[in-house]
Amino acid sequence: MNVTRILTAFGFVGILSACGAAPDVTSRAAPFEATQPNLAFQQEGTVQQMAAAPTAIPPQAMKVASINVRVPQTLTVTESNGYYPRADIVWRGDDLGDRRQQVQAIFENAFAEGTRGLNGDTPVIIDVQVKRFHSLTERARERVGGVHNMEFFLTVYDANTGAVILPARLVEANLPALGGVAAIEAVQRGQTQKVRVSTYLSMVIQDELRKRPI
Repeated sequence: MNVTRILTAFGFVGILSACGAAPDVTSRAAPFEATQPNLAFQQEGTVQQMAAAPTAIPPQAMKVASINVRVPQTLTVTESNGYYPRADIVWRGDDLGDRRQQVQAIFENAFAEGTRGLNGDTPVIIDVQVKRFHSLTERARERVGGVHNMEFFLTVYDANTGAVILPARLVEANLPALGGVAAIEAVQRGQTQKVRVSTYLSMVIQDELRKRPI
């Protein structure tokens, strides 16, 4: 089920249509439940590449030396409670606080969990720069749901040599965001917004590391 169909079901296509995929983006739009155990991602376009020639290393040969996540101060943040406020960061899954730090922690923890099983011989650095983290406001979550739209630049380096293993690419990960009764029932099962987003991102990084440079 693609995002447009999900949003049409909510009768809210006009408000949330800005979450569409952009060119040259690795794009995902799959229900969270459909990603277990197999990833049911939609992939479109090509990836952005760095000038350096990449070195192909399969994920089973990797072990993570560090995960560097940056959430630029230039990204706009809002606490507006409209249905679809205009900002780079919209997040209500944590208590009121520094939203950039909260988003950074989500990526760090999710990617650490997603790469926990990598015990190869090649230490790698996972470099992430968040471009967008647009979740739901309280009003949207209470009434209609929507989409957790997460976009980030990903590059993977050999920690010993600095060689590029996976060239820089823009990844767009869209996860359906529950609303109304469905959201309440999910929380009762322990599936809070933060749990769902974090689990999804942990699978996104696993999928990205399987890719080969073009």
